[in-house]
Amino acid sequence: MVNSTVILGSTGSIGRQSAAVCRRLGIRVPAIAANRNVGLLLKQVEDFAPEYVSASDPGANRELREALSGKGVTVGPPGEEGLRIAAAWPGAECVVTAVSGAVGLRPTLDAIDAGRRIALANKETLVCAGAIVMRRARERGAEIVPVDSEHSAIFQSLSGRRGELRRILLTGSGGPFRGWSREQTASVTPEQAVRHPNWSMGAKISVDSATMMNKGLEFIEAMHLFSAAPDDIEVLIHPESVVHSAVELVDGSVIAQLGVPDMALPIQYALTWPERRPGASERLDLTALAGLHFMKPDLEKMPCLALAMDCARRGGNAPAVMSAANEAAVGLFLSRRLGYNEIYGSVSAALGSIGFIAEPSLDEIIESDHEAREFIKENYA
Repeated sequence: MVNSTVILGSTGSIGRQSAAVCRRLGIRVPAIAANRNVGLLLKQVEDFAPEYVSASDPGANRELREALSGKGVTVGPPGEEGLRIAAAWPGAECVVTAVSGAVGLRPTLDAIDAGRRIALANKETLVCAGAIVMRRARERGAEIVPVDSEHSAIFQSLSGRRGELRRILLTGSGGPFRGWSREQTASVTPEQAVRHPNWSMGAKISVDSATMMNKGLEFIEAMHLFSAAPDDIEVLIHPESVVHSAVELVDGSVIAQLGVPDMALPIQYALTWPERRPGASERLDLTALAGLHFMKPDLEKMPCLALAMDCARRGGNAPAVMSAANEAAVGLFLSRRLGYNEIYGSVSAALGSIGFIAEPSLDEIIESDHEAREFIKENYA
């Protein structure tokens, strides 16, 4: 178990739950960083007495600096720089990367270079630059332990069996609109889209779960985390969200990780691995389940998932373009400037308009990310 961890994105859904796990396990938090929730940041400063804190939003950063003046806490600069300083903060053993979007990429690389364990909750880091990130981790000897419930389940199921993997079974609930036609989803509102049937999550990831883009991002992430080819990963719709994912081994055995839908469990395991500690999650009662169901996804009704799987096979900068365009499109949807079904159309248009690079450098990935966001802004905002 780690004794100290930085939390990037400490005021978001995963960040708050990570803070709760650290508090319960007595894990020191020497640095925290978030975007603009100054009130909660100040409460976390009281709870953890960190040495360093930063807010990415410039206005929030000024407010934070004023509130902590003379309090003996280093307040970092706004923007990406503040995140990067936190990610490499001296004395930390681990970094929980709970920020949303490609903004987590450079801080994650900084944490890897500093030799930290990465408790990875920022899937865009691997979606955009998985080959670069995993290669850097191998070179630096840095541990990457996934926090996503699905990837944590695969990580646990594969323990000691990496060379025996035949197939990954990546499960997903199907979201709140499972079985709906494109005609039915045309009038979906932000309020409906963020109301996930099984999980309590932030707005962006809830919309991604509704469109099934989130499962597509997880598909790409799994490829990099577990060195799997696209054809070695199968997506299964599992409405109960009890089997968080499974692996099929070369002899035909299938090993799965089951549990209640609660992110506290995979967060805790990322911090205690390879140990296990008593958890606070509700215990799974198998006798209370009416049944467990699995089905293949209908890719015609889930075009975002199909698009992401296609990008996984194309590789290059396609996943980075897709991820950035989707993030921008979801932002427009949440602000009611884009229709729900237009999320797919706008992301597909961005992929068709931005040049493909087969083996992009880190700078080219970041530039592709920027171009995709600008494309969505110029054509749909």
